[in-house]
Amino acid sequence: MDILSAVITLWLIMDPLGNVPVFLTVLSRVPPERRRKVLVREVLIAYVVLILFMLVGDRALTLLQIKQETISIAGGIVLFLIAVRMIFPAPGAHEESLSDEPLVVPLAIPLIAGPSTLATLLLLRATAESTFQLWLATTIAWSATAAILIAAPFFYRALGERGLIAMERLMGMVLVMISVQMFLNGVATFLHSA
Repeated sequence: MDILSAVITLWLIMDPLGNVPVFLTVLSRVPPERRRKVLVREVLIAYVVLILFMLVGDRALTLLQIKQETISIAGGIVLFLIAVRMIFPAPGAHEESLSDEPLVVPLAIPLIAGPSTLATLLLLRATAESTFQLWLATTIAWSATAAILIAAPFFYRALGERGLIAMERLMGMVLVMISVQMFLNGVATFLHSA
């Protein structure tokens, strides 16, 4: 997987446009003068979690004796399920408990650095040519996500709730295609090695 496709995959899974309403809801009880600071803190915490997981992900694969084609097939299935949930969300899927000021949960984890993003990092770590390339892809995807989430009020005003829902559905459709390709690549690698 090249850097561009890794960036797009990670960005789609982080789903910044779909998370804009959630971020705005969770931050609604935070004083307006603190919101930007809280947002910046949360996206930085998510970045640290992503990088740490990226660095130890390959050790986890070795310890569990999981092969690359297994990760690719499992990753394709997981991404497909995530994409289906993006296209057809369950009622109340974005409802989060509100607190005065969120710390780590739910903004940094699981909305940005959630299980699906971490699982994808495991998959990409197994197929990446170098750690630097994966770090670069992760950093670019995170930067784009962070920029959108920090500008959440603007996107909400510009697109409206219906526009954000439409964008999330569109990203889900793209993610379906990526997941099917990932699954097919895993099957092809397994058949070639068998």
